[in-house]
Amino acid sequence: MQHPTLNIAVKVARKAGNIILRYHNQINLLTIKNKTTNNFVSEVNKAAKDAIINELKYTFPSHSILYEENSEILDNNRFQWIIDPLNGTTNYLHGFPQYSVSIALYENKEPKHAVVYDPFKEELFTTSKGEGAYLNEQRIRITHTNGFENTLIGTGFSFKESKHLDTYLSMFKAIYLKVSGIRHTGSAALNLAYLAAGRLDGFWEIELNIWNIAAGVLLVKEAGGFVGDFSGRDKYLKTGNVVAGNNQVFKAILKTIHPYLTVKLQR
Repeated sequence: MQHPTLNIAVKVARKAGNIILRYHNQINLLTIKNKTTNNFVSEVNKAAKDAIINELKYTFPSHSILYEENSEILDNNRFQWIIDPLNGTTNYLHGFPQYSVSIALYENKEPKHAVVYDPFKEELFTTSKGEGAYLNEQRIRITHTNGFENTLIGTGFSFKESKHLDTYLSMFKAIYLKVSGIRHTGSAALNLAYLAAGRLDGFWEIELNIWNIAAGVLLVKEAGGFVGDFSGRDKYLKTGNVVAGNNQVFKAILKTIHPYLTVKLQR
């Protein structure tokens, strides 16, 4: 049986997913505001966010909630939800069916429960700390590939700004030459969920936001994987620099990208 708190997270993820799907075929009718270059905010994103927040506040009035417009980590709050109502907004706005709802509960800054929900494919990835990871209630595990041979690696790059573009492209080329393929799908939450489910063998990305990865990293860990920053440490939620995979792939990615790290990315 799922933990009652995880059941609530699943409930609100499905509710947000229903809102997202409701407007999937009406994208051209949405009022879309361009906040910054390549960073779109839509009515759907707001509606999904409001549905999640309203339910969580009603059920857990003492818990804090972190999301894009309210990104302060409260040191004095034991329980904090970290949500991304629509991870893969640009995909969604172009009708590309690779997006998700990401919800995680952290207790004393440690992940306890997580949900990544793909409403288009009706795929629900869930986990609670110490209980394993699941896809539609079926246990999932990370792959056991040895190093880079015959691997498929996930990645992504934020197009809000291009300050790390040259560094990223150098990393991309170095990894590309050693693996079977690289996939850039536009949803970090789904990439991590796919890694947990064995659909990808590894993942890396530069400067992600905490709400993009808060749920996915627990899925990977509970599926038997490793997650770290670009130095192999556990500062990925702070830096946003993420490497993940089984033990061998994790080490192989770190070794391959190391020559291209700037001082800032090594912090």
